[in-house]
Amino acid sequence: MANDPRMTGYLMRALSAEMAAVQQYLTQSSLTAMWQLKEYSGRFRRDAEEELGHAQRLIEHMLMLGIPFNGTQLPPIRPGRSLEEMLLIDRDLEIDVIRLYEEAAHYCARVRAEGLQALFAGLLQEELGHLRDLDHLLTEMHQGAIA
Repeated sequence: MANDPRMTGYLMRALSAEMAAVQQYLTQSSLTAMWQLKEYSGRFRRDAEEELGHAQRLIEHMLMLGIPFNGTQLPPIRPGRSLEEMLLIDRDLEIDVIRLYEEAAHYCARVRAEGLQALFAGLLQEELGHLRDLDHLLTEMHQGAIA
């Protein structure tokens, strides 16, 4: 699998996406702390830690496969100017990574790369959970439960 350029591409894109998410959520954690929104600051910090865990899992697989890597192709941070804008930006980022993981898991299943298929499928499920959480927060916000 290490010599499959498409597989390597999925792993590299996934690592970049996860590292970008870590950077995004840490920035949002700091901003919400400055705004005295401690609950959301903690939430964004936990999200960053979760994404860092995803990055670690990807790195471990890349090391096992002997794939050289770097996660330096990170998009610019888009922290948002309000809590709602932050959540909407994060929702878009989650949708993008969900699409990546769906495509990667499908490809891995097709080429019978069971270990990587399981990795991408597991990450996909976790990101789908994160998307559900974001949707829940946005629904609460629109119903007036969140200021």
